[in-house]
Amino acid sequence: MGKFIVRRLLQAIPLLFLLSIILFVLIMNMGDPLTSFAGRAGQVKGKDRERLIRQLGLDQPIYVQYLVWLVGNDWMRIDVNGDGVAETSGTRRGVLRGDLGASVVTREPVTEMIGQRLPNTLLLMVTAEIVIIVFALLIGITSALRQYSIYDNVFTGLSFVGYSMPVPLLALGLIYIFGVYLKRAGLPYFPTVGMFEPSAGKTWDQLLWHLVLPVATLSIISIAAYSRFIRSNMLEVIGQDYIRTAKSKGLSNKTVLFKHALKNAALPIVTLIGLDLGFLLAGALVTETIFSWPGMGRLFYDHALKSDLPVLMGVLMLISLSVVFFQLLTDITYTFLDPRIRYQ
Repeated sequence: MGKFIVRRLLQAIPLLFLLSIILFVLIMNMGDPLTSFAGRAGQVKGKDRERLIRQLGLDQPIYVQYLVWLVGNDWMRIDVNGDGVAETSGTRRGVLRGDLGASVVTREPVTEMIGQRLPNTLLLMVTAEIVIIVFALLIGITSALRQYSIYDNVFTGLSFVGYSMPVPLLALGLIYIFGVYLKRAGLPYFPTVGMFEPSAGKTWDQLLWHLVLPVATLSIISIAAYSRFIRSNMLEVIGQDYIRTAKSKGLSNKTVLFKHALKNAALPIVTLIGLDLGFLLAGALVTETIFSWPGMGRLFYDHALKSDLPVLMGVLMLISLSVVFFQLLTDITYTFLDPRIRYQ
């Protein structure tokens, strides 16, 4: 197992390197990075624009800009004055040494900005994933055990409706029903923006209350998809010969279900969860924007509008790292679910 983990980590290095190149080229060509300096003027012009381009190193070839972002600018000097006198345009250590640069908009270190938002996204992500797994397993297993029953037909219909709902429509619908309509009716209602009420402060009660609608928005679609997948896998597994053999030995239905059937049906489900966890770290962009949840998705959206390239690269590389990590964790989980799988 140790050799497998080391080998996967070594394989991830060139993959992340290639991803960083692709992302850097795309991000550097997505918009004008000087837009955030324009203010009400609309755009930076003339000598001010030339000066900013030199200070930010945007006049350098794209490969030089990438190397500065990757390994820092200790190895080069940039002529920021345009008079032939080489001066360093701010010292950067580079991503490989933990320096993601500074935001073009706020001038704050990108590492600190991500560090402030990451716990909020993790809170939303972990809560949503727990809700998704619990309800998807409950609905999927019950539907498989009661195939073609009223319960199965009802949840099959609801799953198709839930899976086909666009996220913005689902979020706005939940806001109207549980936030606006209930409030108008004088009933208890759920808050629709932020993480807590300023008057109440950031308490656990406030956090849990404000989590309800964002978590429901993230969960409903995934529960619909997961439950259908679990149902189909369970139906395939419970028809196998080894399940009939286990039942013929007199094992209880609970033991047959959880020790034999679910364990073998869980491998494809673990793969789906492993993929989703990495992308959920981005903090569902639409959900965080609609509910004003101050997480990674909202950070990416706000700074994408301003073409804040260092922040966008920092968020995207963190997502790339998380995808690689969760895929490695998924492979390791396989060995606990199926002892026949061995990484030699």
